[in-house]
Amino acid sequence: MCGIVGYIGAKPAAPILIEGLKRLEYRGYDSAGIAVLNGVLTVFKQKGKVSDLEQALPKTLDAAIGIGHTRWATHGIPNDINAHPHTSSAGDIALIHNGIIENYAAIRTELQRKGHTFKGETDTEVLVHLIEEIWKEVECDFETAVRLALKEVVGAYGICVISSREPDKIIVARNGSPLLIGIGEGEYFIGSDASPIVSHTRKVVYLSEGEVAIITRDGYTVKTIENIELPKQIDELTFGIAEIEKGGFEHFMLKEIFEQPDAILNSMRGRVLLEEGSIKLGGIRDHIETLRNAKRIIICACGTSWHSGLVGEYLIEDLARIPVEVEYASEFRYRNPIIGKDDVVLVISQSGETADTLAALREARARGAVALGICNVVGSTIARETDCGIYTHAGPEIGVASTKAFTAQVTVLALLALALGRRRTLSDAEAKTFANELYNLPNKVRRILDQNDAIVKLAEIFKDAKNFLYLGRGYNFPVALEGALKLKEISYIHAEGYPAAEMKHGPIALIDENMPVVFIATRDNSYHKIISNIEEVRSRKGRVIAIATEGDAEIERLAEFVIRVPETLPPLVPILTAIPLQLLAYHIAVMRGCNVDQPRNLAKSVTVE
Repeated sequence: MCGIVGYIGAKPAAPILIEGLKRLEYRGYDSAGIAVLNGVLTVFKQKGKVSDLEQALPKTLDAAIGIGHTRWATHGIPNDINAHPHTSSAGDIALIHNGIIENYAAIRTELQRKGHTFKGETDTEVLVHLIEEIWKEVECDFETAVRLALKEVVGAYGICVISSREPDKIIVARNGSPLLIGIGEGEYFIGSDASPIVSHTRKVVYLSEGEVAIITRDGYTVKTIENIELPKQIDELTFGIAEIEKGGFEHFMLKEIFEQPDAILNSMRGRVLLEEGSIKLGGIRDHIETLRNAKRIIICACGTSWHSGLVGEYLIEDLARIPVEVEYASEFRYRNPIIGKDDVVLVISQSGETADTLAALREARARGAVALGICNVVGSTIARETDCGIYTHAGPEIGVASTKAFTAQVTVLALLALALGRRRTLSDAEAKTFANELYNLPNKVRRILDQNDAIVKLAEIFKDAKNFLYLGRGYNFPVALEGALKLKEISYIHAEGYPAAEMKHGPIALIDENMPVVFIATRDNSYHKIISNIEEVRSRKGRVIAIATEGDAEIERLAEFVIRVPETLPPLVPILTAIPLQLLAYHIAVMRGCNVDQPRNLAKSVTVE
C-alpha cells in the first residue's frame, strides 16, 4: 500500500525524496514525511498530500541521505503523529514501513514495561522502538539490531531505516512488501516500486522475501535475516520516465484508458502467429503440456483482476474445454480448498505484489499445484514465485482504478485460451479466425475511444444519479461487474453489476424513473434474451443505456442512449465493451469533483491483508 523512497549519494536528498513520493502517491495519500541525515536526524511529516509536505519543508535542507514515505492508513487514523517516518525515544533512529506487524500489540506492551513511551497508534512506531531496545541491550551494530528486531516480528513489511549513530548507511528489508534498489554512479535509490527510481537509473536490484540490504555510498550488501550474504542479479527497467507522466492528459486514468490500443497490441506482440493461427508464449513453454492436460484450472485474483479472471473462465472453458473455477484470492486459503495433483492454479495481479493473491499462490504451491502467474510488473514477487507465467506488457499503470490492466489481462487470457484450445479442440480454421480477430482489436478500440465526446455528454446527464445498475449476459456479465466497480471506485456512486437474468430475482425492485440501467447488449446468442430484460426495465420506467454492436438498429427503439462498439467474436467482446464503461465512470467522477487518480480510501497495490 504505502510508498517508500530512499536516497544516499552526493546530491541533496530532499528534492529527490519529494519527487519520488509524488511518483509513489498512488500507493497511499493519507499523509507523508521524510527524514534526512546531516550529522543529526531531522524529520518532517504531516497529514495530507505530498504537496502539503513540500510546502512545509525549509527551502534548503543540506543532507545527502534520507528516506521518505507516503501512507495508506492501516493502524491509526491519518494524522501528523501517525505519519511516517517514526523515530526512536532518543530521536536517533528513523523508520518507514509498508505492511502490517501482526504482533505489534504484544511487543508494545513489553516495551512499555521497559519504559518506552509511544506517541501514536501505529504498528510501525513499535518496530523502531524495538530496534532501539535491542541496540541498547545487545552489544552490536545498527545492521544487527535491525535483523534481530525483524526476527521478533510477525507480519508483512518493507522497511527503510537510518540512524544518526551510523550516519552513512540505509538499511532496508522486505517480507511481503516489495522493495528495490536503484544503482547509480556513486549513489543509490530505494523504492517500493520503480517509479521513483526510473528518472535516475535503469539498473535495479529486486529484494526477495526475507532479505536485508545494507546500502552505503560505496555499495550495497544483501543478506538473509540470519546474516548470510547473498549474490544478487542486476536487472534493467523496461520503461522510461515518459511512461509514468501524464503526457498532456488531465489524469493518469484518462491517459491509461487511451493507451489501451497500444497496451493490447504490446500484450500480443510476438505472440500471435497469424498464418498458423497459433500462439507463442515463451513464459509457459516448459509447462504447456501440464496446462493442456490439467484436470482443472483454478483462477485466483482480487478486484478488477478477479473480473478478468471470470472472463478467463469463459474463454478457457469455451476454447480449450478445461474446467475452470474462479476464486477470490482473499478467501481461497481460509476455506481449506481441495487441490489435486492435476490442478493448475492461475493467479492474476497487475502489480504482482497483491498480498491476498500471493497468499493464495503460496497455499496452492504448498499443496502441490503447478502455479501460473499473469502480471504486469517485471521482477515482481508473483513473477518470481510462480512456476511459469505471462507478462501483460501493459506498461506502468498509475491510476488507482485499473483500466488498461483489465483489457491487457483479458487479452493475455485469450492468448492462453487459444494456445490451449489449439492443442485440444480447435480446428485450424477456428484458430486462424480467432487469432486474426485478436490482432484487429487495437484498431477497434481506437474507434470506441473516438466516441469520447459523446460519452462526456452522457456523463453530464447522469452525474447526479444516486445508484446505477449494470447488466450483462455471458461474456458481458463480468464486464457489468467491472463497469459497476469503476463507477463505485472513482465517483462514489453506488452501483451493482448482475447477470441480466438475475434482475428478476431481486434487483428489479430497485428500478424506477430515477435508476440508470446500463445493459451490455452486444449481438451474440443471448441477444434476444437481453432485449427482453431491457423491455422489463423500460416497463418500470428505468432509464436504459445500452452498449450495443455497430449496425444494430433494433436497440435504437428500446434504449434511451446507445454507445456503439465494433463487431467481434463473442469471446473478445469484453475487451471492447469495458472501454465505454471506463470512460463513463471517468467523466462522471470528474464532473462530480472527485480525484479520479487518488480515490478516497483506496490505494493502487494492496500489499497488506
